[in-house]
Amino acid sequence: MPLTALVLVLTAALLHAVWNIGAKKAGGDHHFVLMGALLISLLWAPVGLWFALDQLPRWGRLEWALVAASGLTHLLYFNVLLKGYREADLTVVYPVARGTGPLVASLAAIVVLGERPGWLGVAGVLAVTGGVFLVAGGTRIFTGRQPRVLAGLGWGALTGILIAGYTVIDGYAVKRLLLAPVLLDYFGNLLRVPFMLPTVWRDRARFPAAWRTQWKYALLMAVISPLGYVLVLYAVQMAPLSHVAPAREVSMLFAALLGGRLLGEGGRGPRLLGAAFIAGGVVCLALA
Repeated sequence: MPLTALVLVLTAALLHAVWNIGAKKAGGDHHFVLMGALLISLLWAPVGLWFALDQLPRWGRLEWALVAASGLTHLLYFNVLLKGYREADLTVVYPVARGTGPLVASLAAIVVLGERPGWLGVAGVLAVTGGVFLVAGGTRIFTGRQPRVLAGLGWGALTGILIAGYTVIDGYAVKRLLLAPVLLDYFGNLLRVPFMLPTVWRDRARFPAAWRTQWKYALLMAVISPLGYVLVLYAVQMAPLSHVAPAREVSMLFAALLGGRLLGEGGRGPRLLGAAFIAGGVVCLALA
């Protein structure tokens, strides 16, 4: 992986951890998601317009189809993730999702984009995936009431598949069709707004109170979340998707170091070992 791509991925991982900590502290629900989407649409409109003036005249059906597919897959991802959090523990859903996502995305990149990672790349993918599991608490995620554990495994795996889905869709769009990452992310977010409005409208009485307590965290997410993901997409243009997707999961390490409880209560030993696995995996991906 080129050094520039690695720096972009690591920066994006830090931004991802920061806004997730903010979202966790906000304790937001669908109101928070809509706040973020509306603020992103507003704040990033000048940048989106700048790229749109250059690219949109050249877009055809395929480009718009990929934007629509990306936006809807992201929307499904949010809904499935929130459903998983309602049905099971975060300490099961989150690590399973973040561990499954890069593994499936790397396999899909081999099939869809024809990438052929060497042994260092394969070792890096496996090391990062295992490190995510250990940072999240290791085998502790399997303890507790069995029905909730099984539900968490199912919803987490489905969330991970959706993460892999939008990663491959967006990777194809920016690598093969050369869509501007900023424009892809902006229109994908814009597309999600009308799909979220009906849910919030049915519960509109609680929106003013949610806004008063959560707007600062929503603003933080609106500023740095698109920036982080756009950096990832630019990295995808420079390096194999099968390397970039797992390297993103260093955000789990940043979140654990910065957020303390974000990933649940975990033993110190497994989390330190997981950090070493993630760091080693990223080094393998950088050298591959």
